[in-house]
Amino acid sequence: MIKAAFFDIDGTLLSFQTHRVSEGTVRAFDTLHRHGVHTFISSGRPMVLIPPMPVGFEAHITMNGGYVFTPDKVLLSNPIPSADLEAWLDFAKQRNLCTMIFTADGMMLAQPNETGLKLRDQLEFTMPPVVDIDDMRRHEAYQIIALMPAALDSQVASLLPHCRLPRWHPAFTDIVAAGNSKAAGMEALCSHFGIRQEETLAFGDGANDLEMLRWAGIGVAMGNAEQIVKEAADLVTTTVDDEGIEHAVNQIFHA
Repeated sequence: MIKAAFFDIDGTLLSFQTHRVSEGTVRAFDTLHRHGVHTFISSGRPMVLIPPMPVGFEAHITMNGGYVFTPDKVLLSNPIPSADLEAWLDFAKQRNLCTMIFTADGMMLAQPNETGLKLRDQLEFTMPPVVDIDDMRRHEAYQIIALMPAALDSQVASLLPHCRLPRWHPAFTDIVAAGNSKAAGMEALCSHFGIRQEETLAFGDGANDLEMLRWAGIGVAMGNAEQIVKEAADLVTTTVDDEGIEHAVNQIFHA
């Protein structure tokens, strides 16, 4: 029996076309709640970038598992080691790369460029405060957004031995502490709520959802997911713009 459902945001709950939660997804949440299923966010976004939605969540996995919390308790907090943050900022400064960092309660941007502005428009979020890149060294970062081509990923990974780079967009990669993943966040929430791994359901579409879909009792890849994500899933549904969440929920719960 499924007791918990975890949802990625971009490309899963929110369409890249409309930036909205669909009516079918709202109906799917009604079905889940009628069956007593807990619903949780599981996102690469920090809380400051999670918009209001017409569906409810009991807890949040944010920043790819770096910061996990319920309304009254922080369950998991694992920032990027300071030495790795310093190494990234040195690299980004040398190459003049646009970069963002997410803290526990905010975000900031350094060295903005055209790619960063396009990303802001695609994901439809407000531009964070622009700071000098050296000012970022004074903050505790839970996630870095590195605007750079995938060809640089291996080089950057070698500079940051205590981090991993879950890339889900061609224009940038997330950088998080090595132990962080959406699956680690799921494990923390399930332990808190007394839910077994086999009682979980997860929806995602990007490479940073791989661990989540593999860990879940039932991992569902959206029809718009990358091929590697579809191969990791137990079920592939239709796209986010073709009511993929609703189709999968109806199939699983025979609604």
